[in-house]
Amino acid sequence: IPGALLDLGFGFVEAGTVTPRPQPGNPKPRLFRLVEDGAIINRLGFNSSGHDEFARALDHWRAGNRSGPLGVNVGKNKDSKDAQADYVAGVRRFAGVADYLVVNVSSPNTPGLRDLQSKARLEELTNAVIDARDDIAANSDGGRRCPLLIKIAPDLDKGALEDIAGVALRCGIDGIIATNTTVERPAELRGAAAQEAGGLSGRPLFEPSTRLLGDLYRLTGGNVPLIGVGGVFTGRDAYEKILSGA
Repeated sequence: IPGALLDLGFGFVEAGTVTPRPQPGNPKPRLFRLVEDGAIINRLGFNSSGHDEFARALDHWRAGNRSGPLGVNVGKNKDSKDAQADYVAGVRRFAGVADYLVVNVSSPNTPGLRDLQSKARLEELTNAVIDARDDIAANSDGGRRCPLLIKIAPDLDKGALEDIAGVALRCGIDGIIATNTTVERPAELRGAAAQEAGGLSGRPLFEPSTRLLGDLYRLTGGNVPLIGVGGVFTGRDAYEKILSGA
């Protein structure tokens, strides 16, 4: 799949979310297309083959002389009692092979996951994964420090966003991805599946995700690289993300 997407012309591809142990994700059906709205609702729930199988697939892809920037998005198992340990394990497993790493603390489909965006927990987690990444770099040939980003939700109030910006600046995270899917349901949605539980992506996400992106850029003073995600359909959409700070 990474190769197919790169062949379509994407500048980079991000794979995941991958969890330490295999897990099936949420029961099906768990993916709903809202054609009239240009949107999708998903509640996949980190369906994952686990670190070992993912690493084998990644090695196989690289062995086929396929190239192109590939990010690995890491998460926690649904039944994990130690979320931080799961993220640290993901960073340690893939920091030497990924072109960048993403700490996904913003999916709405894993119970309690978004709680990790709170100030104290996010700062503790961010410091832990940065330490793990730096340890891998210090003990590897060449000392390459794999860029490490966090992925945040669009459903954050002003105070929470200010806290995240502060954590990012204090901890020295390499970037922030804004944003994941939203649990909000705009009144204008027309699709029959509009009220299904899960995260909404696509065209309805463009405005709120772009607004939050701009707020985050201002809060960080342009000192943290931002990746703008949500509802990008055209070159003009992409340019609006850039104008907002991406």
